[in-house]
Amino acid sequence: MAEIKLEQLTKIYPDGTKAVDALDLEIADGELVVLVGPSGCGKTSALRMVAGLEDITEGRVSIGGRVVNKVPPKDRDIAMIFQNYALYPHMTAAKNMGFALRMRKFPKGQIRERVTDTAGVLGLMQALDKRPRTLSGGQRQRVAMGRAIVREPQAFLMDEPLSNLDAKLRVEMRAEIARLQRDLGVTTIYVTHDQTEAMTLGDRVAVMRDGVLQQLAPPQELYREPRNLFVAESIGSPAMNLVGVDLERSNGSLVAAFGDSRLTLDDSPALARFVGKRMILGVRPEHIEDAAIASDAPGDRRLAAVVDIREDLGSDVYVHFGVGGPPVLGEDVRAAVGSDAIETAEAQTRRKGHLWVARVGHTSRASEGEPIELVVDTSRLRFFDPETGNAVHANPDDRAA
Repeated sequence: MAEIKLEQLTKIYPDGTKAVDALDLEIADGELVVLVGPSGCGKTSALRMVAGLEDITEGRVSIGGRVVNKVPPKDRDIAMIFQNYALYPHMTAAKNMGFALRMRKFPKGQIRERVTDTAGVLGLMQALDKRPRTLSGGQRQRVAMGRAIVREPQAFLMDEPLSNLDAKLRVEMRAEIARLQRDLGVTTIYVTHDQTEAMTLGDRVAVMRDGVLQQLAPPQELYREPRNLFVAESIGSPAMNLVGVDLERSNGSLVAAFGDSRLTLDDSPALARFVGKRMILGVRPEHIEDAAIASDAPGDRRLAAVVDIREDLGSDVYVHFGVGGPPVLGEDVRAAVGSDAIETAEAQTRRKGHLWVARVGHTSRASEGEPIELVVDTSRLRFFDPETGNAVHANPDDRAA
């Protein structure tokens, strides 16, 4: 196994497009790091430079302490797993899995042993004599993974390997990849646009935008402490609720005012310098509860709203409701959610106010079209500077929250 180190890694295509911009990233021996971001953010270009499938414009790639910028892909001792499986249609599953070993002139007995052992781990014993066209999508992806595993490489590179599978298979294969990577302990870079995959698979997650690394952190740190608006909108489902607020002083307390709503905040030197100015407030759906359930919450932490949509999910209920105040539709958010989503949000805002989502308890009696009182956990609020999009940490112990 080996660590992978990217130093100032840059890719500029002939048309002038800068796909990756001075990317610094270290993946420890045995670690699984996920690169996540929207299409065109540079994650696949970075992966292909590590694999040797794209030339490096500037910077260095090291694998196991060896600089591999000029090393051909076949000599980098890595295995790549693609989203389209890339299996040879005329070969059986067993021959596909053992192909790289045959090219390296491994003895037939050793190839057969490695293929059989790997097939046992992946649950492919009954599929070894079948050709790809007769296999399910999940089996084809397992064969592609098996082909990588039998080589016993220093590192795995996975380029959206689950994107062609249906939702149920994606969940199953996600768990399979996590288990295999844990058991094998192989250094892995995993590329995806799916933030659920990123959060559930990665030891650490690297969020990218326009070729630039926005934040690198363990999944829970990304979720609790997004560094900027782009990360806040990219991570979490449903996404963080955002709205423009005016910070005010009222009876000695700090207050966030938006539309007809006012939330009293804990005192914070970091926020105090924004009094009298516009900020962006963010709150996760799970930090808003039905006041009928959290009946002991203080009144200055409550919002009055009308239920637009109620979604029952068994253990939870999603309540969609409108709030006043300016919606947050800047470039950070547009880049994270896409222009179509922004257009929909703008239309909803014109009709019903800026729509938020609360994830409330299953005992909530919220009904569509009816008024509701909601309680906000103000200790979990996040604030962003509207000029830079960067997070402003309201409390000194935010990172431990």
